[in-house]
Amino acid sequence: MEFILNPDGTAPQRPGEQAGEAAADLIKDSNSASFAADVLDASAKVPVIVDFWAPWCGPCKQLGPMIEKLVRQAGGLVRLVKINIDENQDLAAQMQIQSIPAVFAFKDGRPVDGFAGAQPESQIRAFINRLTGKAKAPLDLAVEEAQVALDAGDAATAGALYGEILAREPAHPAAVAGMIRAAMAAGDTAGAKKIIEGLPDDVASAAAVTAAVSAVELADQGSASGDAAELRRKLAEDENDHQTRFELGVALYADGSNEDAVEELLELVRRDKKWNDEAARKQLVKIFDALGGTHPLTVSARRHLSSILFS
Repeated sequence: MEFILNPDGTAPQRPGEQAGEAAADLIKDSNSASFAADVLDASAKVPVIVDFWAPWCGPCKQLGPMIEKLVRQAGGLVRLVKINIDENQDLAAQMQIQSIPAVFAFKDGRPVDGFAGAQPESQIRAFINRLTGKAKAPLDLAVEEAQVALDAGDAATAGALYGEILAREPAHPAAVAGMIRAAMAAGDTAGAKKIIEGLPDDVASAAAVTAAVSAVELADQGSASGDAAELRRKLAEDENDHQTRFELGVALYADGSNEDAVEELLELVRRDKKWNDEAARKQLVKIFDALGGTHPLTVSARRHLSSILFS
């Protein structure tokens, strides 16, 4: 798949986008003189996060970029104002800053939430979600739109949409996973593998991405599997031929017969849990990853697998 981007590497502006509501307005440095305009007045329109920091503060150097990333991902639902306390000691005193980093959230001109000290990304994301309520960021809406296209079998449209998202947020896990799946849906296995090979570890370990990678691995196995009908005939001759049953499960999944594939692999686990270093169980886990944890087949098969393993 190829995606046409603007000369500066950004995705083309889509209908309804305010390309100019400059990203610079989302994150800015401020001071005591501009605090009222940048924070109090601005928070009447959109929640404003204020990060009190200093150049000598080690935790600030970790927290600051993390907040900036999540604010950009929010796509205008919140803004970030950064205050250097060394240069604005009067403001720090007025806000009763005891230690840094210290983060406050303002709405309608008053502080409504906050925290002190370094926080994991999950906690900062939850902090921002509390401020934005049920509103969805533009990138999240675009991911949903792309998924609808992919579910409808329109791999080209889905790929183009995911490409636009990644032009703005190159490490967006859902978009990376979607791009891999769109490439596979378009028959571009080589392209999907190329995306996977270039992923940084933190993106590759995201749940959505590992699920997409599992789907590629299963497709690879399927292309090397035998004919399902022939494998069934062979298994009928010897129902304890574990290798053939395993290959049948792989072939059935490749053919889209997901329930039959899972049943054969569960049967193999029933017959010999430890066969070939638990190959059947591991194959089932890979299928669960590819389908997703909430897929009805995943839910029921996980339950059956657990009952077999712990019986």
